[in-house]
Amino acid sequence: MKARIGNPAIVVPDAMKALLALGKVAHQGSVPQETHYLVHLRASQINACGVCVDLHARELRKAGESDERIFSVAAWRETPYYSDAERSALALAESITRLSDTSDAVPDDVWDEAARHYDESELASLTLSIAAVNMWNRLNVATRQVAGEWVG
Repeated sequence: MKARIGNPAIVVPDAMKALLALGKVAHQGSVPQETHYLVHLRASQINACGVCVDLHARELRKAGESDERIFSVAAWRETPYYSDAERSALALAESITRLSDTSDAVPDDVWDEAARHYDESELASLTLSIAAVNMWNRLNVATRQVAGEWVG
């Protein structure tokens, strides 16, 4: 496997700094880091971004998550490993990631369930976090970045 070009966030001057800053502010606040990592992994699975699936699974493992929770993210509805709050964040991530799949891209029931578990600031944080990972997915998939090359 070979990337089409270098990662655009590295090729374009100052892009990496800006994108990392967005990710950092999205993770500030009271939403657990593990929740951010779970939604990042789920969005990356949907977008078939091998780089990000690899990265976020590694982040989850480093954060102490069990193999069951890491390996079953794609089937989170059918497994007992996630809290109701995490399930609402995963559903929100799926809806935000699949905007064009339905006429009601982020349905009220999905948003309202997330709002039962997260306040406005937390919902804003999750929304920024999900948008940011989708941006990374698109950069990596479009340019065919290779999973694992960043691991040193």
